[in-house]
Amino acid sequence: MARSRSCGAHRGFAFWGSLINWLTLYLGPVPWLGLAILEAIFFAVGAVAIALVYRYANAVWTTRLGRLGVLPVVISGLWTAREAITAVAPEGGFSWGRVAFSQSTSPFASLVAYLGISGLSFALVWLIAFVVQLVREGQASVVGRITLAVAAAAVLLVIPAWPAPTQGTTRIAAVQGNTKSGLLDRVEAGDNLNAHITETLGLEGQNVDMVVWPENASDIDPETNAIAAQDLDFVSQIMKAPLVVGTIAERDGKYYNTSLLWENGQVADYYDKRHPVPFAEYMPARSFFHALAPALVDMVTRDYQIGTTDTVMNVNGVTAGISICFDITDDQAVSSMVNDGAQVILAQTNNADFGQTDENLQQLAIARLRAIETGRSVVNISTVGHSAIIGPDGTTIDAIAPYQPGAMVDNVPLSTTTTPATLISKGIELLVSGLGLAGLVFALVAAARLRRISEKKATTNAPPQPEG
Repeated sequence: MARSRSCGAHRGFAFWGSLINWLTLYLGPVPWLGLAILEAIFFAVGAVAIALVYRYANAVWTTRLGRLGVLPVVISGLWTAREAITAVAPEGGFSWGRVAFSQSTSPFASLVAYLGISGLSFALVWLIAFVVQLVREGQASVVGRITLAVAAAAVLLVIPAWPAPTQGTTRIAAVQGNTKSGLLDRVEAGDNLNAHITETLGLEGQNVDMVVWPENASDIDPETNAIAAQDLDFVSQIMKAPLVVGTIAERDGKYYNTSLLWENGQVADYYDKRHPVPFAEYMPARSFFHALAPALVDMVTRDYQIGTTDTVMNVNGVTAGISICFDITDDQAVSSMVNDGAQVILAQTNNADFGQTDENLQQLAIARLRAIETGRSVVNISTVGHSAIIGPDGTTIDAIAPYQPGAMVDNVPLSTTTTPATLISKGIELLVSGLGLAGLVFALVAAARLRRISEKKATTNAPPQPEG
């Protein structure tokens, strides 16, 4: 088991270290190293559980049919359970790097509408575990094993895509200001706001139902600053449409990463980010970590609160689900939007801290899967890119090149469909995780039984002790 832990930790670190290397761009190696090590520990624990099951599989499932039919389910269930746990813990979890998130443009992507994110991870890991077990069953013919492997893949591929029915459209203008919005950028207050105003005014004369700006687009809170409020009024009047604007709000001495609905000269509604990022938007155990890395901790000057608002806004008669940055990775936040009646999802984000790295594309891939999963169009609008409008079937309706100012003005499909994933995906996660954990228990029981048998044999075969 020590070897399994070591291999799991090494492979987990190799995976996570390469996946999130964008953290090092401006912040250096310490945050990257800390997160990669933490996730590698979880990976190692999962690897030990899987290794235990494989080690005692023959004692639990004594027939080939049992091993081919049950063992892959247990292995993929344990993998899914580990992903599910790290998605919510510690400190709200880090729902990144899940197997499903790699499939946004693959032939398997359509399965997410039926199974949800955890269910898609389970299905893909099951397929790999099934093929691995076919290789392990050495007495079977090569032709038979290849046939079964192809058949298993075909079972997943022949499931038709969810039809993703739509009910009308809304015309949305989504604006990418290409602003200096990173933590280390040197800007004057109002620079981000002015950049988005400038880009939006270029759309004057366009007939739109709403204008959507990204996270932190208004770097001055219009609720507390009269000039910023006048600016938003001016833009709203020019566009003859309400604005959905990302800003930082202060209420009762507490800070929130907020999306405002600005309409008729005031805030008509707002959404506070449900999933602020630890060590970036708030600092857990600040005094402890400050003693370890004072310079890095001092960069997190505010502790943003966890939002408790509902997840939707009525924007010009359209119920829009609101997601801010990493909210899009949170299964519960996405489910809440659908349950609250969202017809379209507005995913506002600020990727400036990660530059032209894979982080932007990884987040866009997650947004694309969320569109398919929920059967809703997703307007993924960033300060710097990658910004895109994605249809309910996962196709790209429009996009803006990264690190360029621009806007997307499109008729965006609306939907109130209920996909199987939005109904049962949490149930699938609990079911398959439970099956994996049950298989692990059976393996542990088998290990204990074999140990007792071994000890009994050792006692029976021991030479008699001389008397006296």
